Amino acid sequence: MSGTRRVWKLARRPVGEIADGDLVLVEEPLPEPGPGQVLVRVGYLSLDPTNRIWMSDMEQYMPPVELGEPMRGGIVGRVVKSRNSAFAEGQLVAGLGAWTDYLLSDGTGLQPMPEIPGIPVPVAFGTFGVVGPTAYFGLLDIGQPQPGETLVVSAAAGGVGQIVGQLGKIHGCRVIGIAGGPQKCRFITEELGFDAAIDHRTEDVGAALDRLAPDGIDINFEQVGGPIMREVTRRLRRFGRMPLCGLISRYNAKDPMVEEPGFWTLILMRRLTIRGFIVTDFAPRFPEAVQRLAQWMLEGRLKVRQDIRPGLEHAADYVKLLYTGGNFGKLMVEVNAL
Repeated sequence: MSGTRRVWKLARRPVGEIADGDLVLVEEPLPEPGPGQVLVRVGYLSLDPTNRIWMSDMEQYMPPVELGEPMRGGIVGRVVKSRNSAFAEGQLVAGLGAWTDYLLSDGTGLQPMPEIPGIPVPVAFGTFGVVGPTAYFGLLDIGQPQPGETLVVSAAAGGVGQIVGQLGKIHGCRVIGIAGGPQKCRFITEELGFDAAIDHRTEDVGAALDRLAPDGIDINFEQVGGPIMREVTRRLRRFGRMPLCGLISRYNAKDPMVEEPGFWTLILMRRLTIRGFIVTDFAPRFPEAVQRLAQWMLEGRLKVRQDIRPGLEHAADYVKLLYTGGNFGKLMVEVNAL
């Protein structure tokens, strides 16, 4: 093969919101795989809130992206050239890669991706790659939902939140979702079966929670942080649980986070369980999550909404949508047709 590839590289670390010039799109010769390497034609790129963390030189769960290096991201694509016996040409693979249309890899972080009849590739990738396991392990292992309990989900119309709420319903919970805008609120109640929705853009979240959950909340699946997290946490019942997988409201902040006075007293007096987690903590059990999520999807008990945007060249603009609520569902970029 000959030609070029496009790849986004981190030119400077963002200060606050991602600005033009923090990421740059460059064109370079198409690499030729060496011994043990594969070349993958990328079909879809996953955009996730953690992208902003990876751009920062801060304490995190894996090394930050270095300046001048390709921006990291989840991908799915087909192997077009292989010098690695673990991967065959034409094989569909998914995993951690880069913002590029052709990925050169030694196979680290990539896995063969089975094609499931009845579930299109972008739906399977968007669900099983990151957001599905995040929802599955966060809610079931940490949240431990019981029939009759009240579950509150922030960012409820996003990739993770929409799955968390439906898993809560499958396990007998009463589910309240917090989302931004009437369209998203209608989606989670009318299409996904949430019991109630709160529009954080127009409603007083605390007052709405008092109305919808007068006896308190058992589980808070937290992704947002900030004022919304405070309002939900204050209403957790004794022995409440909070799986914490994100603090997206703080990712673009320039000032350090300050804990609310009395927060630890509340945790103590109500015997709350709060556990932060990263989905890769559960990587050895991913097949379990995929199997059960796929079963629920094929049975019609689990629905997912994708927000697929065209064009790798627009990825740096699309990723900003995650921090303003501009996406509606799991955000991905269509790079090449699969």
